[in-house]
Amino acid sequence: ALLTMHIHSVQQPRCVARRVHRRVNTHVVHSTGKPMAIVPAEKSLTHEMFDAIDRANTSQQASGAGGATTWEAFQRVEENWSRIRTMKEGAAAGPAPQFVKQDPSPALPAAPPARARSPRGSQAGASGPAGGHSASEQPVYDVIVAGGTLGVFVAASLATRGWRVAVVERGALRGRAQEWNISRKEMMELVELGLLTREELEGVIAMEFNPVRVGFHGAGEVWTRDVLNCGVSPDALITLMRAKLEAAGGRVYERVDLAGVTVHPDAVVLSLRSDPTATHLVYGSTIKGRLLVDCMGHASPIVRQARWGRKPDGVCMVVGTLGSGYTTNSTADVIATATHLQPDSARVNKMQFFWEAFPAGSGPTDRTTYMFAYMDAAPWRPSLEAVFDEYWPLLEGYQAVRLRDISFKRALFGLFPTYRDSPLRPGWDRVLQVGDASGIQSPLSFGGFGALTRHLGRLTRALAEALAADALDAQALGAVHAYNPGLSSAWMLQKAMSVRQGDRPPPDLINRMLGGNFKAMQGLGDPVMKPFLQDVIQFGPLLRTMGAQMLHDPASVPQLLAHVGPAALADWVLHVGGLGAATALHAVTRPLRPLVPSPAPKAQAPGAGGHHAGGSAHQGKSGSSSASGSRAGVSAAPTGPLTARQAYFVNRLLDAIEFGAGADYKL
Repeated sequence: ALLTMHIHSVQQPRCVARRVHRRVNTHVVHSTGKPMAIVPAEKSLTHEMFDAIDRANTSQQASGAGGATTWEAFQRVEENWSRIRTMKEGAAAGPAPQFVKQDPSPALPAAPPARARSPRGSQAGASGPAGGHSASEQPVYDVIVAGGTLGVFVAASLATRGWRVAVVERGALRGRAQEWNISRKEMMELVELGLLTREELEGVIAMEFNPVRVGFHGAGEVWTRDVLNCGVSPDALITLMRAKLEAAGGRVYERVDLAGVTVHPDAVVLSLRSDPTATHLVYGSTIKGRLLVDCMGHASPIVRQARWGRKPDGVCMVVGTLGSGYTTNSTADVIATATHLQPDSARVNKMQFFWEAFPAGSGPTDRTTYMFAYMDAAPWRPSLEAVFDEYWPLLEGYQAVRLRDISFKRALFGLFPTYRDSPLRPGWDRVLQVGDASGIQSPLSFGGFGALTRHLGRLTRALAEALAADALDAQALGAVHAYNPGLSSAWMLQKAMSVRQGDRPPPDLINRMLGGNFKAMQGLGDPVMKPFLQDVIQFGPLLRTMGAQMLHDPASVPQLLAHVGPAALADWVLHVGGLGAATALHAVTRPLRPLVPSPAPKAQAPGAGGHHAGGSAHQGKSGSSSASGSRAGVSAAPTGPLTARQAYFVNRLLDAIEFGAGADYKL
């Protein structure tokens, strides 16, 4: 999953930072494929910084992405990265773990008796199964969402539309202290979905700033506005989403580990282990639902089983800090470089370091800086600590500061694996990956919250229609994550921004390419630049940018083509062709959208119509699991000449065309 660490403010780091001038080589990694390690006489600067912060950090930690705050958690990420680099592939990996199993027997009674709905007041707002039901009184949910930090948005969106929803979260369901950077336009997706009012939106935005910069070493810079320029408080936002989920009858099982999943023909059953430190009980050892939505990120055990024996095709490695003492702190960098390609003689080589920097809401001189690089998962790639050791001296040049003048409050780091065969197709009936677990994010981005907001409306519609049409088999759920040519075409850009073993491109090639690319987009205006900066690739803007860049710097084209190679270029041409086809199809099919009915019943007000979590979720009109996937007493909406399942598939095709063309993006 997004394994990012945030470490809270202490006094010691200022003195630790002064030790940068007595650096210790703890990792020397060369692209010969033979890692060399020098046994350190003392700890690295990175280790010393974490030690000092760990000793003073007594704050309560969030369990989601960005919640871990210890050197021990950092080492877990290192161990995971080492496992990825050295993992065996294909048949050599051995049999996959059986976290998800299939059982051909029914999980639900054939005709459960109707029973009175529990008073809503005894359920709403309950954290975990505090209502005290016995195992025999377990509700059967329409949707169970595993992974609550981002999954709570999906859960709240479905619950407010009348579906019975539960969230299973390994730790406490709350957000981290560090802000999420996002644009106001992306946050408005939550307003349009009815999850936030405009007043609530203003309440969760911790700060807002403009303009933002895109700049490349030796290749100029461009400025724009309203891109990643809002710092949103995850803690405030997740607390609000949780309240809306529970007010709609949803339930949160927190401090509960998901131990396994069994897929039956009529339900999915989750085995739970309660945290021994938790103060609440669980409904026995299992909960049941019609659909499991996996929001557990890249490290989901379900994804691990589905992708067993497959190395990531690419990795984005990120390190950074939040610190106080930045006197120039009114603008942000969306993407920038401060150096050319790391030379072969460098301790960490074959990498182009990129930067992001944002003002933080915790103080007027507080600033978050990230350094990141794209790479493959070859065994010779450097450790996370080795890259973090490079960060400290490079930060001084990038931000024109001295480390001794910065008081570091948190350290941040993460690994973002990406796969070419994304989004991930469902491997089982009744199980669907969402968010980073599905690989829906661009291989150029960090994924997370920003990637989810773009798709949340589409996912809400798709899941509601799947439930209503009882289209919960793997084939039907696969239509939710159809081929996306815009996502696939981004892979050549990722390839162009990374360097492989044996490559010897000109040191300035990547900066020159990106500098020319953004200069061309600047000349073409916001309709071209802003979608790209928000990970949306569109056919017309892409062709116009390429044409303008070739006119501006034709000599760079042969070098770039040689760098990416003929195979990557041919693959990219095919996906760009798909992007063009999706664009043309969208122009034809857009008028058809209002003519295709949705099989999902209209949303009910909370407490109306028997949709409460305490009721029976699988009881249809006849008292058994209904083919229409309706809630108790509520049928799928009429779909005219189409069956509910047919209407579901037509709508997913229209979604695939719209999002594949990038036509969902509006300035």
